[in-house]
Amino acid sequence: MNVADLIAQKRDGQTLDEKDIQALIAGFTTGDVPDYQMSAFAMAVFFQGMTLEETTCLTKSMIDSGQTLKWSGKKPSVDKHSTGGIGDKISIPLAPLLACCNVEVPMISGRGLGATGGTLDKLESIVGYRTDLSVDEFASVINWNGCSIASASEKIAPADRKMYALRDVTGTVPSIPLITASILSKKIAEGIDALILDVKWGSGAFMQTLDEARALAKSLVEVGNQLGAKTKAIITDMNQPLGRMIGNAVEVDESVDVLKGEGPEDVIELTLALGAEALVLAGAESNFDSAKAALQDKIDSGDGLKCLREMVKSHGGDLDAVRDRETASDILADQSGYVSKINTQRIGLAVIEMGGGRKKMGDPINHASGVEFLVRIGDKVEAGQPIGKLFCESSAKQYARELVSASVSISDSPVDPQKLIVETVG
Repeated sequence: MNVADLIAQKRDGQTLDEKDIQALIAGFTTGDVPDYQMSAFAMAVFFQGMTLEETTCLTKSMIDSGQTLKWSGKKPSVDKHSTGGIGDKISIPLAPLLACCNVEVPMISGRGLGATGGTLDKLESIVGYRTDLSVDEFASVINWNGCSIASASEKIAPADRKMYALRDVTGTVPSIPLITASILSKKIAEGIDALILDVKWGSGAFMQTLDEARALAKSLVEVGNQLGAKTKAIITDMNQPLGRMIGNAVEVDESVDVLKGEGPEDVIELTLALGAEALVLAGAESNFDSAKAALQDKIDSGDGLKCLREMVKSHGGDLDAVRDRETASDILADQSGYVSKINTQRIGLAVIEMGGGRKKMGDPINHASGVEFLVRIGDKVEAGQPIGKLFCESSAKQYARELVSASVSISDSPVDPQKLIVETVG
């Protein structure tokens, strides 16, 4: 394989041979293909795209670059992946609920990306919780408790780890074939039987338009099914935060509330919808309604919360230890009317400004900071009414307050509420 010729072919819009893609990824993993050539390849894909067959081959090659996990086969194994949003803490209540419904849940998660928070950062607000398990420790927790949420081992899809670092600095992150291969290489390497995807669109999402979200969902579903994991996607709205809490410790607290049956309606709705689809895909339930009822039963009985507590304990953590919050202060509406629009990304940026996310790789996280967002699109508000609370140390309070306040647009005329679940794909 001549890498320069391969890049030229893709740059000219030609379809690449399967063996060439395999050789390219294998060479990149071992270091035989240098970073500058892979950067050029990523740029060519960014501009020319890939066929379904090329994307599937790229994904499979990235899976094959490292270790793949295998499970007992006594229970189906399932996972869920979200493309990221503001206040999206669904993985934390969902994993234990699924594990209570006779499936295994090996969930490899990530850290914050841009304005969106990361599940691992949230879990690390729990005293003692370890996210960096070895492959053997990860398997042991799942065999014991049915679920585990941990970071990806360096042995899982190492080609993706190397390629993502290049994409991040070359402006090629927003490429649907490259996103598809990145997400699915890690998920399918988990050895799962079924995968449910939450593809978000809107002001607080990676995909800003519904058409972009549909294209990504279609690509993920088609490639996932091609590679042997039963895959389905739900497209959801991210033009306002999910739930009330945005941050780290505050989102864990809200997740616990969900498992107590006391959480926000939208978080419960999406948790049950994604969980029900996953159980049906895995063959653990025959239909959506019975699956949703089974999950609700695990909330009502307290089994879901018990399973989360045991999972946290298996990771070295204590779910019941009090999680600190910074001192709260109200943000008030500056006029009366109806909430017409929310720039959700600004709320995520406010959390970063308070130290709840990273401005650059390696920044420490202040798990005690965050936002409680009190209004939804369509709500009627009065001037002076609290629309949010900041949990913030004084040094960053003013700018964070301005970001959250500026995220809300208010109109004189009534506005229809947003629909959370837009459609399903697959």
